[in-house]
Amino acid sequence: MNFDEFVKRTGIPVSFEKGAHVFHQGDSNDSLYFVISGLAKAYYLSIDGKESIKSFIKPGNMIGSLSSAHARLPCTFNLLALENTQLLEIPFKCLTKSAKEHHTIANQLIDRLLMLSMKKEQREYELLTLSAESRYLNFMEREPILAEQLTQNDIAKYLGVTPVALSRIKNRLK
Repeated sequence: MNFDEFVKRTGIPVSFEKGAHVFHQGDSNDSLYFVISGLAKAYYLSIDGKESIKSFIKPGNMIGSLSSAHARLPCTFNLLALENTQLLEIPFKCLTKSAKEHHTIANQLIDRLLMLSMKKEQREYELLTLSAESRYLNFMEREPILAEQLTQNDIAKYLGVTPVALSRIKNRLK
């Protein structure tokens, strides 16, 4: 059995309407989620209520708070359905148990986690070293269809700029 077959057989189907949270920052959540359809965003809220978007999760992607699922710490971010979203939920213990029992699942899980780690590394690099304009251009090149689905406010929060700054960037590039 490969990883995708395992997810389809083991995952518990869960649905979230647009605007519903899968989990909140501070919650305890011991599952990983695999997006079947829809769109979600993972975001942080600062103490003063400022939202910063960590990532957008599209069909085929997986998401979960590894801090909560593995280390039993509170979730460090929120997960919100941006549109009606269908997920498969798998308890992390079930996933790690199957990985220990099945070499193929273990290798494919490692591949998925490495891909997530590299995506996170690229995101950190861009946020810490590139200008807001360069981050915007990279995002538009990498995610043109996603950009059409999102509000300008969410794009700005993902890029780490204000909506006004994003508007200025777009006007400069015209």
